[in-house]
Amino acid sequence: MSALRDQQLATLPARPALVVVDVQRSFADPVMIADYQPDLKAVAGAVEGIADLVRIARDAGVPVVWVELGSEPENRWRASQWLRGGDPDAPYGPEEPCVLGTTGAEWYGMAPQDDEIRVVKRGYSGFLGTTLEQQLRDAGIGWLAVCGLTTECCVAATATDAFQLEWPVLIPQDAVAAYDPEVHEAALAQLALNVAVLTDSGELTKLFAAKEVTP
Repeated sequence: MSALRDQQLATLPARPALVVVDVQRSFADPVMIADYQPDLKAVAGAVEGIADLVRIARDAGVPVVWVELGSEPENRWRASQWLRGGDPDAPYGPEEPCVLGTTGAEWYGMAPQDDEIRVVKRGYSGFLGTTLEQQLRDAGIGWLAVCGLTTECCVAATATDAFQLEWPVLIPQDAVAAYDPEVHEAALAQLALNVAVLTDSGELTKLFAAKEVTP
């Protein structure tokens, strides 16, 4: 471990939170993501790692925060429609991920508890157009561990916004995944350069246990 990394971890404030991003059927269920030809082993391993971290955080008294995509047919993300299909006014098709009220929007392999923070987003970042920032401030959260799917997209966007909003961010490499291993590794490299300290579930378990977790 480098001297800088030692210093970064030693100066983390009290009160961490675990942020779980988009572990929903549209992004994690092998049947629903088959057309993307993903690295299914990597996705399944990340989902298992995330579920383990959720259990570890709860046992340690660390708040678990749930960020999920909720696509709205009557309030379409026109820029995304343009980027993906060339037509910003196209209606959502049956392949649209995480449409509210459909199976694709359901959590996969885990689920929030009633007393945990939960926000529904329309785009990539859990902070854009949601109450997440204020809820974390109100809870006195000092730093964030961000996990979920996918590494280069909604995990990266949420972690980047968290960092820009002044939270130190850690990303457990064994609890995030992309569909393409090269994209995953490139995303982790970019995040390590500009946004977060990379870690793993074992180290996070120790950090959760070592830090004050009550306001």
